Amino acid sequence: MIATLSARRRAQPPAIDRAAHLVERNTILYRRNWLLIVSGFLEPLLYLLAIGFGVGALVGSSIVLNGRPIPYAVFVAPAMMASSAMNGAIYETAFNFFFKLKYVKLYDAVLATPLGVADVALGEIAWALFRGTLYAAGFIIVMVALGLVRSWWSLLAVPAAMLLGFTFAAVGTAAATFVRNWQDFDLVLIVMIPLFLFSATFYPITLYPGPLQAVVQLSPLYHGVNLLRSLTTGSIGPSLVFDLVYLVLLGAAGLAVAATRLERMLLK
Repeated sequence: MIATLSARRRAQPPAIDRAAHLVERNTILYRRNWLLIVSGFLEPLLYLLAIGFGVGALVGSSIVLNGRPIPYAVFVAPAMMASSAMNGAIYETAFNFFFKLKYVKLYDAVLATPLGVADVALGEIAWALFRGTLYAAGFIIVMVALGLVRSWWSLLAVPAAMLLGFTFAAVGTAAATFVRNWQDFDLVLIVMIPLFLFSATFYPITLYPGPLQAVVQLSPLYHGVNLLRSLTTGSIGPSLVFDLVYLVLLGAAGLAVAATRLERMLLK
């Protein structure tokens, strides 16, 4: 009987209606802890105010983007929006997902319901995407209020941030399945901090040496920053297609790894 149930769970494709139950569960849980959601939005906002405007007062309009000088705050703001979407996705999938997987044993109970492993992966990634989207939507509102949006293309900035959030949610979920204990999250931070600092967030990628530029361009955050910066400043070009394809493929790969790893861990 158990073997039959495990086989059914393994073969069951994900379904949005089943995965939605996990999103509903997380929404109810955070209804009384909404400050935890807001806290992830504040860090990039503080960076924007401190560096975008503080350092920007010294830099002025010397940042050149596609041949056009723009204020430093306009250059930094979309990067902070991308970082906000990344933070929401990563903190939810990497840290909270690990806690529910290894300590609460939530998904062992979930699999006693009609939900399968693929539904668990889809539901948690969808919730992380929702959290990252909240941050991105809040950030674009702040950018508009501060006069940091220069193009109507910025209407696509939130959908673009959702794609970035999906990519990091999928990768974060996959990474969490390899984490053995809380100490391993030091390695996650070791990856996230350089991503935040060196993904062309605070200065153009052209300032890096040639070999380092190639390394930076492997970063998903760099492609997210480039995508959002192009949309909010109106600097639209063919390179955006590569950014989109990169994020979609990396997100799909992360989702596949997460589903495979969860199947091995939950259906032993």
